[in-house]
Amino acid sequence: MNDKTDPRTLAEQCAQAMWPNDRATHSMSIRLESIDEDRAVMSMEVRENMLNGYGMCHGGYIFSLADNAFAYATNSRNQASVASHCSIDFIRPAYGGETLTARAEMLHRTGRSGLYDVMVTNDKGEAVAHFRGRSSRLNKPVLPESE
Repeated sequence: MNDKTDPRTLAEQCAQAMWPNDRATHSMSIRLESIDEDRAVMSMEVRENMLNGYGMCHGGYIFSLADNAFAYATNSRNQASVASHCSIDFIRPAYGGETLTARAEMLHRTGRSGLYDVMVTNDKGEAVAHFRGRSSRLNKPVLPESE
C-alpha cells in the first residue's frame, strides 16, 4: 500500500485482508455488499437455524450482522479497530427467508475512538434494528505490509 491509495481502494484492501480469517461471518453466510471509507454494507439471509422459539430471527444473529458491518467500517482506514461498546434496539422482527441488510456509517472519530451507526433493514426496506457502536483503535494497521 502506498500513501496515494484512494480511500475506497484502501477500504477494499482492508476488507480483503480481513475476510479470509473471518470465520464467524462465513458461518452465518454474511456477505460483504460494499465497502468504502468509514462505511460498509453487509447482508444475510435468515435461515431456519437462526429462528427463535417464536419463529422470528434470534436477536443475536441480527446483532452479529450489524456488528460485522460495524467492524468492516471501523477498519476501512487501515487502522485496526475493535468494539469498545455496542448497543442495539430491535424495531421489528425478521423471519426465515428474509434478507437483512446492515448499513454502517461513521458518525464521529477522534483520537483512538470512533462512533458508528448501523441500520438493519429487511427486504422491504423496513427498519429491523438500530445498532450503535463505539470503536477503539489498536496501534497497528489492518494490512500486514503496512507494519
